[in-house]
Amino acid sequence: MTGRNPLTGLRPLLGLALRRDRLLLAAWVLGLVGITLATTSAMGDLYGTVESRRQLEATAGANPAFLALIGPLHDASTLGGVLAWRWGVFGALLVALMSTFLVTRHTRAEEESGRLELIGSAVVGRHAPLAAGVLTALLANVVIGLLTALGLIGLGEPAAGSFAFGAAFTAVGWAFAGVGAVSAQVSESARTANAISGAVLGLAYLLRAVGDAAGDEGPTWLTWASPLGWASLTRPFADERWWVPLLPLALCAVLLVVASVLVTRRDLGGGLVPTRLGPARAPASLGSAFGLAWRLQRGMLLGWALALLVLGGVYGAVARGVEEMLGDNPALAQIITRMGGTGAVVDVYLATILGVIGLFSAIYVVQALLRLRAEETGYRAEPVLATAVGRHAWVAGHLVFAIVGTAAVLAAAGLGAGLVHGARVGDVGGQVVRLVGAALVHAPAVWVVAGLSLVLFALVPKLTSVSWAVLVVCLVLGQLGPLLRLDQWVMDLSPFTHVPRVPGAEPTAAPLLWLTLVAAVLVGIGFAGFRRRDVGR
Repeated sequence: MTGRNPLTGLRPLLGLALRRDRLLLAAWVLGLVGITLATTSAMGDLYGTVESRRQLEATAGANPAFLALIGPLHDASTLGGVLAWRWGVFGALLVALMSTFLVTRHTRAEEESGRLELIGSAVVGRHAPLAAGVLTALLANVVIGLLTALGLIGLGEPAAGSFAFGAAFTAVGWAFAGVGAVSAQVSESARTANAISGAVLGLAYLLRAVGDAAGDEGPTWLTWASPLGWASLTRPFADERWWVPLLPLALCAVLLVVASVLVTRRDLGGGLVPTRLGPARAPASLGSAFGLAWRLQRGMLLGWALALLVLGGVYGAVARGVEEMLGDNPALAQIITRMGGTGAVVDVYLATILGVIGLFSAIYVVQALLRLRAEETGYRAEPVLATAVGRHAWVAGHLVFAIVGTAAVLAAAGLGAGLVHGARVGDVGGQVVRLVGAALVHAPAVWVVAGLSLVLFALVPKLTSVSWAVLVVCLVLGQLGPLLRLDQWVMDLSPFTHVPRVPGAEPTAAPLLWLTLVAAVLVGIGFAGFRRRDVGR
C-alpha cells in the first residue's frame, strides 16, 4: 500500500463499508433497539406497579440463578431498572457480537478474499482499511445507544437512566470492536479471527456470571474484570455511575493502538501467528473427505467442548444456592413445596441454564457449517472436488462434525454441571447421568439449525451468514418471547420452544422425533441443492 499518510483513502473506504452493509446495519440497529423498546412496553404490563417490581427485586436479588444468568437487579423503582436487569446482559452480548463481526468482515475477511490487495494497489494508507472497519462498528454502536436512549425517554423513562443504558451498550460495543481489531491481526482467516473474538466474549460472560452469582460476599472483582459486567456496573436507572463506561472506552483505545501497531508488523494477507507448515508426508487419514473435515474441525470442536464443560460446571455450582435461597423466604418456600418441593425449583433452574447452553451449542454448529462456505470462497473446495471426492462426501464430512459435535459439546456441558452439582449434593454419578441426558435433549433443536444453515449454503450461498440471524431470533424468542406475550405460533418458530424442559418436566419423545425429522428433511434439501449448483457461485 502506498501513501505517506497511513489513513489515506479512509473516507472512501468508510463510505464503501457503510454502503455494502446498509441492510445489515439497519437490521442490527432496528432489531436491537426494537427489542429493547418492545421489552420495556411488555414489562409495563407485567410490572406496572412499584409493589410488583419491589417483590421481583426481593426475589431476584437473592437468587443466584438469576444473578448468574442475567446479573443483579439494582433498583426496581422504575421499569427501566427492570429492563436493565432483564435485557442488559443479553443486549450487550448481541452488541458485542455485532461489533466483532463487522470489524472482521471489513478487515481480515477482505484480506482473505484478496480484495484488500487490489484496493491496496491504489493510493491507500496501511491503516485505512482497519480504520474503516473499526469506524463502521463504532458508528453502529453510537446509533444503537442513542436511539435506545431516546426511545426509552419517549416511553416515559428517566432521561439519566436512559442515556446511561444506551451509553453502556455503546461502550461495550466499542470495547469488542477493539477485540475484533486485534483478533483480525492474529490469524490468517476470518473464521479463526471470529473464533478468537468469540472466545474472549465467552470468557467475559463467564467472569461476569461467576462474579454476579457469588453476591456481594464473593469475588466481585470477577465482574469488574468483564466488559459485559461493566454494562451492569454502570447501574442505569439506579444511581448511575457515569465513569464506568469509560473503562470499556479505555480498553477500546488500548486495543486499537495494539491493532494499529500489529498491522504494520505483518505482511498483507498474513497473520501475526503464521500458519504452521504441515509434515512432509500427509497422514493417510487426509485421503478421505471425513479425514480432511476432522483436520479442519477438530480444534474448534475441542475448544467448544472444553468451554461448555467449564460453563456447565459454573452453573452447576450455583444450583445449590437456589435451594438455599428458600430458607430465607418462607412464603416462597411454601409455594415451591406445593409445586413439588425444593428439588423442583433446582430442576427448573437447571433446565433453564441447559436451554441457554443449547443455544450456545448452536453457535458451534453454525461455525462448523460456515466452514463449507469458507472453503468454497477460499478456492479450496474446487481442487478437492476435482479429485475422486464427491460433492455429497465433501459436505457430509463437515456435517458429521456438526451433528456429532453437537452431542459432544452438549454432553460436555451436562458433564460439567453434573460433576459440580453432584459433588455438592453427594450424588455425582446420578447427577452426571441425569444432566448429561438433559443436555442431550436439546440436540434435535440444534440439528434443525444445522439443517437451515446447510439449506442456505446449498441454495443461496451468499446468504449463508443469515444463519447467525436465525440464532438471534431463537435467542430473542427464548429469552423474551413469554415476556413480550408473543402468540404461540411465533414462539413455535424456534425449534428450542419444542424441547422438553428437563430435568423437572416429564420428557416426551414425540417433539424430539419431529425435530429430528425436520432436521433430516432440511439436510436432504441441502444435499439436493448443492448437487445442482455451481461450486464457487
